[in-house]
Amino acid sequence: MATMSPMLFIFLEITCFFVAHAYVENMSLRTLSGVTHEEALLGLKAFKASITRRDSITSTPPSYSPTPSPLPPQDLKKPHVYLVTSYGADPTGNSDSTEALLAAIEDAAKGPNEGFLMQDIKDLGGAQVHLEGGKYLISKPLQLPQPGIGNFMIHGGTIRASNNFPSDGYLIDLSTTGERNSYNYEYITLKDLLLDSNFRGGGISVKNSLRINIDNCYIAHFTNTGILVQGGHETFIRNCFLGQHITAGGDKHERNFSGTGISLQGNDNAITDVVIFSAAIGIMVTGQANTISGVHCYNKASGFGGTGIYLKLPGLTQTRIVNSYMDYTNIVAEDPVQLHISSSFFLGDANIVLKSVKGIVNGLNIVDNMFSGLNHGVDVVKLDQSNGPFNQIDQVFVARNVVKGMNLKATVAKMTMQGNGTSWTADFSKLLLFPNLIKHVVYTLIVNGSTFPNHALRNASHNRVVIEANEAVTANVFVAVDQSIAS
Repeated sequence: MATMSPMLFIFLEITCFFVAHAYVENMSLRTLSGVTHEEALLGLKAFKASITRRDSITSTPPSYSPTPSPLPPQDLKKPHVYLVTSYGADPTGNSDSTEALLAAIEDAAKGPNEGFLMQDIKDLGGAQVHLEGGKYLISKPLQLPQPGIGNFMIHGGTIRASNNFPSDGYLIDLSTTGERNSYNYEYITLKDLLLDSNFRGGGISVKNSLRINIDNCYIAHFTNTGILVQGGHETFIRNCFLGQHITAGGDKHERNFSGTGISLQGNDNAITDVVIFSAAIGIMVTGQANTISGVHCYNKASGFGGTGIYLKLPGLTQTRIVNSYMDYTNIVAEDPVQLHISSSFFLGDANIVLKSVKGIVNGLNIVDNMFSGLNHGVDVVKLDQSNGPFNQIDQVFVARNVVKGMNLKATVAKMTMQGNGTSWTADFSKLLLFPNLIKHVVYTLIVNGSTFPNHALRNASHNRVVIEANEAVTANVFVAVDQSIAS
């Protein structure tokens, strides 16, 4: 690029000075086409800089356009974060903040009606009710002002029920009165909250809603349920802690724990990385196709009458429990159909109970778990047939579990016997899960010496396998049995 000569540069500097000075001399403080005096000076400085650039002397100065004036505040330009203290909420928790929180929620619900949510669901554009790290006392449930709302968040603080909070209410209640043909809410996020029910009802209620996120919440002192999910589907509960009483185990009042940590009364939900440290029932499942992963239940011990996970949907369970930790509390499944339990740890005689309702168990996998007991003779998988025996059994596979201090139960087993004689009996009654259900037998008879006797499987009833030969021989007998082969 050609460089500007020193004399020409000085000439241009002097010219710009006189032009700018003359312009300013004749310019009042009034505005020109919406441009203030200060803005005009900024424009002239920009013009001066453009014509004095040493590497672009031949370029044409740009036409001057005034800087746009800031737009006046309008509703469409308001941010989508609603700070509850600006509505009068008391972040110290000393006074009731119910109406202030509800007012913030109501304003947030007045957002735009555009987006990609389900039909009849209003997209609030990511509106947030921000609790600003405060502690807020409320005397009635926090409900959205109307159904049909989505893309909305409440986060960042503590909410506590007052002493006159309704005993059957929930601190945050995503429900609505009356029937709707569509979902009540979609893509609502409840995050980074501590919810103290003060032994006055529950924590969170979600009804007939879609794609709800409950993330990083601590819910305590509930009397009925920490989190209730009814209808709808795809509620994700993750990274949460729930306990009726604040304890870390070994609580002397554990026998008195009541209530339920999480109740899933709907389909297609997921519970991930959640701890339930006190309640009578950790998780109650009465909907199908749910996933439970990375859950630690040390609520009321089964020895005191508690249950870690209760699958109460006989005949259509369709639940997967993986990578979880049952700590002195068991899993109970009524008539399980399509149930998978794997890669989990059971401590302190915690086990799996299959409870007969109509005697059905079908499509059950219990594999690759670890059981650590107290040498009290507890079976790792127990059949509760108090209502009648299981008589419809198909595709049940219980195997590859590691057991210490408890009784191993499985649907497949192997045994090796040695001796001289004409008959060998392999008794699998202490190993096999079902009392009289060997569906498949494989055996091998290896004779020592040059004798070749005739031999056959004579009996396989009551979990005992009898093999006989037509002459006495010294032999090793290997037997494998299976109760899980589909009929």
